[in-house]
Amino acid sequence: MTEKGVSLMEKNITKYPNLKEIEQMVWRQLQDTFSSVMKNILEDMDQQIAEERDKKRYRLIDKRKYHITSLFGEIELNRNYYRDRETGEYVFLLDRYLEFEDAGSFSPLIEEVAIELAVQGPSYRKAASTLETLLGYRVISHEAIRQHLLQVSSIPKKREHVHQPVLFVEVDGLFVKRQGKRKKGKEEKIAAVHQGWEVNGKRVRLKNKRHFVHEGNQPFWEAFEDFLIENFEYDPTIHKLVINGDGANWITTCRDYFKDRAFFSLDRFHVAREIRSLFRHHPRYRPIRKALASYDYEKLLTELNSAIGTLEDDEQEERLEAFIRQLEKYPEALGDYRNWLKEQGIDTTGMRPMGSAEGTMSVFAKRLKNGRSWVDKGVSAMFTGLVAYLDKLTLKTLFGRIEKWTETKVEKNPPRYYKEKVTSTIGEATRDNVLYLKRKANIPVYKALKELSGF
Repeated sequence: MTEKGVSLMEKNITKYPNLKEIEQMVWRQLQDTFSSVMKNILEDMDQQIAEERDKKRYRLIDKRKYHITSLFGEIELNRNYYRDRETGEYVFLLDRYLEFEDAGSFSPLIEEVAIELAVQGPSYRKAASTLETLLGYRVISHEAIRQHLLQVSSIPKKREHVHQPVLFVEVDGLFVKRQGKRKKGKEEKIAAVHQGWEVNGKRVRLKNKRHFVHEGNQPFWEAFEDFLIENFEYDPTIHKLVINGDGANWITTCRDYFKDRAFFSLDRFHVAREIRSLFRHHPRYRPIRKALASYDYEKLLTELNSAIGTLEDDEQEERLEAFIRQLEKYPEALGDYRNWLKEQGIDTTGMRPMGSAEGTMSVFAKRLKNGRSWVDKGVSAMFTGLVAYLDKLTLKTLFGRIEKWTETKVEKNPPRYYKEKVTSTIGEATRDNVLYLKRKANIPVYKALKELSGF
């Protein structure tokens, strides 16, 4: 630093806080201001309700204290307590107007953020600790978040238009552990439906992707077709399905259920993985891979059969024979589905190879596996939350709705009076509460904060 700079620093005797201190000071002040503004708004609203209520029906008993835990801290207010002469029940009319009756002490935004963090993050505990780190105090326990998620339900969208006479389906199973001694894990059956591919440079996106998680005792494919009818403008007499999955029996039964309405494509990722495991260092590895890549299932089976007796040990030989038996059950599933669609008179321009089931499973596996065990109700609730997040569905919660991730929102405009009330209350609450605004008018900090006062 130059001598001139040092001299200027020495002359400036005003003590400035560092950036962290300023940030902490403003944040705590904002929390206090928020609580004050919310208290004034809610108590003003409660008073207006008291004046406008049906006084013959609702008898005012007294005022009672109430605490709400919000994103900015605890709000304490006094609200009116009434007796309903018609029903005999005791009510807080403010809670009824706020749609917050019997909702406990957490604000709707606390609930919304906590559930979002629990669904998108690694655990309930991490969601609770993230909120505590962000806000500076213990907001909600991990068990409270879990209990709130158990109560959620998704709100269906309008049925989606089907843009072409074919829907694409990726199917796979996800094994999830269950809690309790001798409690066996369960394979969760999941399908992802989309309407083709959208290419943007090197990136490829699946169009209108939706997810189906099988629950209940209804056979999988029957339940899945009900899902299609409920969520898409799907007509079984018109639309064809291309179904991609591994060789599990519950998946391959789609051939019997849909018959000529669907093409079953054996998932090429699983086939390629098994071929690589068996033949990685084998001299026939390259021609086998080439046959798979060209959709030449006859040549592929010929190559595999010719390799019998050439592998390193008996275990690999048994795996190869079992692999061939599986492929021979439905050799057409190794072919190109686009040829089948062309035979149905369907234009296949822009259609790509199937095989996104693994990617879909990884999203669910990241939250549901990694050593975790679940009760049935808990895994069902988490699936509801994950599917709502992935499909941009609105979630109905105990206190309201989560629609932050939805594509379109219809914003409700509050009454003009309350917009003006919030603005004026914030102005009153923030007046004279920033220390630097009480100091000399010619220092830089004063000028900067004064400029911000118009926001």
